[in-house]
Parts: sequence; structure tokens; C-alpha cells
Amino acid sequence: MIIKKAYDGLKTSWKGLTITFKHLIGAFKSKKIKGIEDPNYFEEQAGIVTLQYPHQKLPIPEVGRYQLHVEIDDCIVCDLCAKICPVDCIEIESIKATEAIGKTSDGSVKRLYAAKFDIDMAKCMYCGLCTTVCPTECITMTNQYDRSFPSITELNYKFSTMTEEEAELKRQELDKQLEERKAAKLAASKQKEE
Repeated sequence: MIIKKAYDGLKTSWKGLTITFKHLIGAFKSKKIKGIEDPNYFEEQAGIVTLQYPHQKLPIPEVGRYQLHVEIDDCIVCDLCAKICPVDCIEIESIKATEAIGKTSDGSVKRLYAAKFDIDMAKCMYCGLCTTVCPTECITMTNQYDRSFPSITELNYKFSTMTEEEAELKRQELDKQLEERKAAKLAASKQKEE
């Protein structure tokens, strides 16, 4: 009786070790990365089944929602993206220009400077609302998705090209122009009264 139980124990252990050894030998062969649309996607059973990330990556679809990017030269600083964002991850500070400062790639006239255009990707929920509401399509989603940083502050992306000194200079120019207009308006009203 004891000998039969010992024999059964060894037999089942040997069976398990044989299966484990087959998998060990098969693990030297890596699985080829295929898209889910491939008809043989589920056929390949041998080899390493886990992706060896970041050395191997699954193909990503073109229409996914990933990292945001702003083409600041095309931005008219309308603030629509910041207003529609449900988590307030977009922070924009605009300065009114004293005259038209150029055109975007679609021909829209730029009348505001982007003193600050920050997107906090740590807050972003990748809903894509900001990309759909943008009239010049300057804010887009790229195919970058792996953003690993030791500090959460590194996920705050700054897209504005203006320095603080340039922004202050533009604010002073605007204040000067507003004062000149106010003085001209006041002089015109005094002249009208006389």
C-alpha cells in the first residue's frame, strides 16, 4: 500500500516536471508580435507569452488617445480647450496684442500672445475634448503613451515660447496703448463738449 502511494506520487511528479521542462525549453523561443486583426493571433501557443516591455511593444492604433501636443505657432489662444477640460489640466494666460501678430497655418489671424500654455498630463484623463473644440487644430494627441518620471512635476508640459521678461514687455506695451487710447478718448470728449 505504501509502495503504491509512493509510486503514484513519483509518477505524478514526473508528469508535472515533464510539462514544466517542455515549457522551459519552449521559452527560449519568443512569440512574434502580431496585431489582434491577424487571423493567426491566437494560434501560436509556444514560447514566451509575456511581452518583454519596453524592448517589445504591441502595435498601437492611430486613432488612440495618448500624449497631448500643442503646435503653439498655430494657436490663437482662444482658451476653448482650457474651458472645456473637465479636470482643468490646461492652464493658459493670454496677453492681448497691440496689432495682429501673424497668421496660423489655416489662415486665422493671431491677436493674442500665449504668455503661458501649460498642460499637466498627471491630471489629464485623455478624453480628447480639447482636441475636438480647437478651431485651428493646434492641440492634438500624439502616439506617445509611456510617460514615466521620478517626479510628478515633470508631467507638466510648457508649450509657450515666451519668456517671463517678454511677457512683461508685452503687458507694458498693452498698458501703454490702452492709456493712449483712454487719453485720446478723453481729449475727444472734451473737444466735443466745447
